[in-house]
Amino acid sequence: MYTILIVDDEKIERNGIKFLLKKQAEPFEIYEAPNGKAALEQLCSMRNQGKKIDILLTDVKMPFMDGIELIGAAKEEGFTLKTIIFSGYNEFEYAKLAVRLGVSDYILKPVNPQEFAQTIEKVTGELQKQYVENEQRLQQSSYMREYLLYTLFNGGGAEQVHTLAGNLAGENFWNHFHRIVFLEFDREFFGKKALDFQAEILEENMSEEYQYLNLNPQQAVLLLNASPHYMTLQQTAQKLHDAVFKKYGEHCHFAISGEIDDYEKIPQTMDMLEALMENKFYRPDVYVYSEDISGETPVLVQIDDDTLMKQMKQDIKMKDIRALREHFDRMCAKYRKKSYFSQIYIKFIFSNLLKDFYQNLPETREEEFNKEIDTLYKSGDFNCIVSIVNSHIDKLEAVFAKNPQTQHKEIETVKKYIYTHFGDELGVEQLADMVYLAPSYLSTVFKKETGQNLSKFIKQYRMEKAKDMLENTNMKIVNISEACGYQNVSYFCQSFRECYGVSPQKFRNGI
Repeated sequence: MYTILIVDDEKIERNGIKFLLKKQAEPFEIYEAPNGKAALEQLCSMRNQGKKIDILLTDVKMPFMDGIELIGAAKEEGFTLKTIIFSGYNEFEYAKLAVRLGVSDYILKPVNPQEFAQTIEKVTGELQKQYVENEQRLQQSSYMREYLLYTLFNGGGAEQVHTLAGNLAGENFWNHFHRIVFLEFDREFFGKKALDFQAEILEENMSEEYQYLNLNPQQAVLLLNASPHYMTLQQTAQKLHDAVFKKYGEHCHFAISGEIDDYEKIPQTMDMLEALMENKFYRPDVYVYSEDISGETPVLVQIDDDTLMKQMKQDIKMKDIRALREHFDRMCAKYRKKSYFSQIYIKFIFSNLLKDFYQNLPETREEEFNKEIDTLYKSGDFNCIVSIVNSHIDKLEAVFAKNPQTQHKEIETVKKYIYTHFGDELGVEQLADMVYLAPSYLSTVFKKETGQNLSKFIKQYRMEKAKDMLENTNMKIVNISEACGYQNVSYFCQSFRECYGVSPQKFRNGI
């Protein structure tokens, strides 16, 4: 409903205009003022209340402030109005002056009802066209911002993003991001529930201003425009998790960054958040991970021995010596820090670890292994025990180095499966089960091996296939969407636009 302000010093004239407006097919919210001064005050008062006038209908000659002065003053105050003046024949020079001030139209007195109706219809049509154009401009700007952010989060440097952006995003757009919250599900989620998630989860539970960006069917980020207190943000993330679980029955993990003082640090911050998210392997029952208050070091969960042992078994299976050393060092650091672990318990744990090593050291005879175990149990020095284990890690490294082509064959298996099944549902959990690895461990090793996040790899390959189909086939976009694993065509179009900066249809048309 459009709002109209009628300004005339004669009440009978105002009533006549109101009568004609009420005969229009479209309803109006009508206000009135007896002169230009009162009208300007009303415009300002309404603006302070968050309201606005769409159409100003004003007489020319009035006391205190005439119609011409009102139009000029409103323009100086920054009001954007469609203005219609009505005047008598003797005031036509005033009318011409008003037209130069940007008046939309004028009506001669006495007002002809048919002419009046045509003028109102014309002006409301201009308003509707203006509204549609503004919405399209805002939408296009929003799409561009999403594309720029997506580029930045997927390896595009700050210089590349600036080149793409031009002046569209503006400095203010970049400089008001102060924290990042990284969201991750264990299986594909956003493809089916993207719109519901924004409307029913984020909008209902987020009090902070944010920019939402979906990265792929399993991951998304929230860029916060303010920097709420560390504990407040943790509570908000937990609240979001609870809302997701209540509505969808699925768990979502959150990693929260420290403060960001420069948008160029976003890629590095994202690397840190992905590393922080790896903690869910150790504690899948913890759903919020964050940097400490200073923003310098991650807050790591306490890891139990059973979990670390499982992790090191995975490291051996994946022939990942670097990770094996890292996890063994973490276990040693825990034992050094906590004095209540008994010697016999520590020796038992380490001897079991040596058994796992032995199974992967074919050249080690059983009697040699038993001798090492005996030495370990007789040792009274923790550092000596650590040295024995480290020597076996060195042996493992030498064995693995002799046959590097077999390393991480699980990753090749996963990649080949993605290449041939990109149209199916592809969750990290499902792929991990296929190669008998924990989901978070598969994600970690996949990134180490390929330099790319697994979920991003899946999305990128799907987008490449979609691009190829758009260029080389006549398939309908809805069919391409399904062929690339997207049952929700709207989400497919959004993902394509984020990746290539244009919609699938515009890409096909060469726009």
